[in-house]
Amino acid sequence: MDGFAQLSLGRRRRLAASIACRGVGLHSGAPITLTLRPAAAGAGISFLRSDIGVCIPARHDHVVDTRLCTALGLPGRRDARVGTVEHVMAALAATGIDDALVELDGPEVPILDGSAEPFLFLLACAGTVEAAAPRRAIEVLKAVRVQDVHGAWAELAPNGEPFLDATLSIEFAGTAIGAQTHTIRVTPDSFREELANARTFTLAEEVSALRAAGLAQGGGLHNAIVVDGPLILNPTGLRRPDEFVRHKLLDVVGDLALAGHPIHGRFTGHRSGHALNNQLLRALLADRSAWAYAGLSAMAERVAA
Repeated sequence: MDGFAQLSLGRRRRLAASIACRGVGLHSGAPITLTLRPAAAGAGISFLRSDIGVCIPARHDHVVDTRLCTALGLPGRRDARVGTVEHVMAALAATGIDDALVELDGPEVPILDGSAEPFLFLLACAGTVEAAAPRRAIEVLKAVRVQDVHGAWAELAPNGEPFLDATLSIEFAGTAIGAQTHTIRVTPDSFREELANARTFTLAEEVSALRAAGLAQGGGLHNAIVVDGPLILNPTGLRRPDEFVRHKLLDVVGDLALAGHPIHGRFTGHRSGHALNNQLLRALLADRSAWAYAGLSAMAERVAA
């Protein structure tokens, strides 16, 4: 059993210290300071908008928008919103951090270089500590599947092992992206080596429309891959030939982290994005026969019963 399985079935983990960075929001273009802070054992992960004084739980049922990112919000508060949470959520999940406060002085998580690698660096600098509280995971018991009218789909199924295994395929015909597939067993090492530095991407013909709609105001070749037909417009090119599908898998890890607990299951998807990822999580957790808690706390509950 490697480090990820031990994290999944062991004690809850939190940050050892606070750490901050400053960047711009991909869609708002606003300069934003992000501070990762320790949280009490059992608190989970939440986002504090210090500029408006609201705290939003990092949970699937608080997702209010999935256009080009995953955004969280509070019911009845249109201003209480945090966008682009998926990259920092992926880094927290892959590092095995259960309890943290992500403080922001603006409306979205800064995009930094468009990947999760800078967040892994921050988390490594802050360090982590174990709490006395036991950790529990969500074990998938039966397959749950969602799909859209365009043929994209996503599924979570039982795994038989205490891991999240994931396979995703994407297809962008007529572009430098093409068809790509990647499979990963998500552990701290595999996430760092295979997914963390994969950057977000867009098509050149979509940039003008996005900016006209008030989106991608902070985007550029320094924090996103831009594809123009068969060309990659970034002067330094790609970090990997299949960087696109790896980034989409990074998003899957971040979106599924909004379950509030690690997931032990097998994810499979075709052209799945933020919307389907969230629909899948909602479908799984709404069907109480499709999952059960696993881990030390679940074992303790069974013994007590």
